Amino acid sequence: MTIHIALLRAVNLAGHNPVAMADLRDLLVHLGHTEGRSLLQSGNLVFVSHARTTSGLEQGLERAAKTRLGLDTPFFVRTATEWRALVAANPFPEEARHDASHLVMMLLKDAPERSAITALQNAISGREVVRVIGREAYVVYPDGIGRSRLTNALIERKLDTRGTGRNWNTVLKLAALAGGR
Repeated sequence: MTIHIALLRAVNLAGHNPVAMADLRDLLVHLGHTEGRSLLQSGNLVFVSHARTTSGLEQGLERAAKTRLGLDTPFFVRTATEWRALVAANPFPEEARHDASHLVMMLLKDAPERSAITALQNAISGREVVRVIGREAYVVYPDGIGRSRLTNALIERKLDTRGTGRNWNTVLKLAALAGGR
């Protein structure tokens, strides 16, 4: 049995992809996963599963969400062990301590090529800073996220992969939820 963390992309945002967290927890039970918990209303799940690989789990969750809930959105899944590693790998510890709401960790479907990371770096027009480590991108938005030109769409286009982000406060809350079994 392995603890997993799943993030859904773009749910419950301004009426887009509405879904109740209770429905997502019920979906987990229907699929045979246990101890399903959610955090906030933005598609953050922690659960226990027999699945060993996250890619197969992502695909199964995506299919089931579409079939059972009419929800067509990507799921990004990491094990609790992987989550602890990505927290430890944070290249911005000062920002995490002093301005966690402006530090975003993005889970990516695939690890981008080095040339794609360079293209993203070259596309930054503000004071934002991005570091990509494997299938995660860490982004500092010193002037705030809402007005930044470094959008998720731009990041995905330059990195040539899908992604979803959470601010550092949420990342740590999910780590605690996954560790508090």
